[in-house]
Amino acid sequence: MRLGAVIITMGNRPDELKALLDSVARQDGAPVEVVVVGQGVKVTGLPEGVRTVDLPENLGIPGGRNVGIEAFGPGGTDVDALLFLDDDGLLERTDTAELCRQAFAEDPSLGIVSFRIADPDTGVTQRRHVPRLRASDPMRSSRVTTFLGGANAVRTRVFEQVGGLPGEFFYAHEETDLAWRALDAGWRIDYRADMVLLHPTTAPSRHAVYHRMVARNRVWLARRNLPALLVPLYLGVWMALTLLRKPSGPALKAWFGGFKEGWTTPCGPRRPMKWRTVWRLTRLGRPPVI
Repeated sequence: MRLGAVIITMGNRPDELKALLDSVARQDGAPVEVVVVGQGVKVTGLPEGVRTVDLPENLGIPGGRNVGIEAFGPGGTDVDALLFLDDDGLLERTDTAELCRQAFAEDPSLGIVSFRIADPDTGVTQRRHVPRLRASDPMRSSRVTTFLGGANAVRTRVFEQVGGLPGEFFYAHEETDLAWRALDAGWRIDYRADMVLLHPTTAPSRHAVYHRMVARNRVWLARRNLPALLVPLYLGVWMALTLLRKPSGPALKAWFGGFKEGWTTPCGPRRPMKWRTVWRLTRLGRPPVI
C-alpha cells in the first residue's frame, strides 16, 4: 500500500516542521512521500525529496489540504492513502505508517483512521481529541463517527467517491463534514489509540476567528448534510450547549454573528444523509443531533 503525507504550514514553525518531517522519514517500511503546502508563504530549507506547493494566499485548513491531496494526482489517487499531520506535531513511533497500511489492508471498508493526540511533555490526551462522546478513556480504540483533522490517514478512494474537504469552511468542522459523507457512502472510521501524534496542548479558542467559524460552520454542516427534520434539532442542541458553557460577552457575540452568517450565506451543495446513516451514527454512539 502506497502512502503519502500532506502537511500544511504558514511558515512560522520551521523547527517543529523539520522535526515532524524527520519523524515521517524514520517510519518503517516503504518511504512515505511528503508534500508540504505553504499557506501564503514560500517554503524553503526542507529535506531532499520533500515536495512543496507554495500558495499565494492562505486558503484555510481544508483548502490547503485539498491542494495537498491534488498534488498526489486527481483525488490523491497516485497513492492508496494519505496521512494528514499538523506541522507542529511529531510521530511518536516508527511503526505508525506500517500500522496504517495494515489497518487499511485488513479492512477494505475502513476509510479513515484517526490518531491519538498526546502532549509531548505529559503524555496526556485532551478529552476533545477523542472523537466520541464516551471520551474518558483515550487509550481505548473504537469505531467512531468523526476524526481529528491534523492527525489522521484517509484512503484516497474516499476522496474519489465523496469528494474532498469543504474548502469554504476555512477552519472548523471540515473533518465532520467529510466523515458524514464518507459514512453515508458506506465507509468506516476508526480511532486508534496506538497511532500517536505528539502535539503541544492548546486551546482551540486561541484562534481569533474560533467562535465565529465554529458557529457558522456548524450551521453549514447541518444544512449540507442532515435530513431537514434534524437540522433545527441539531442546531438547537448546540445552541443550548454553547449557552451552558457561559462564554464571555465578546465570544457569545461572535458566536451569534457566525450562527446568523451560517443561515444567510451559501453553504455549498446540499446532500442530506440517508436515514439509515442516521441510525448507523446512533448505533455508533453519536446520533447526529449532538
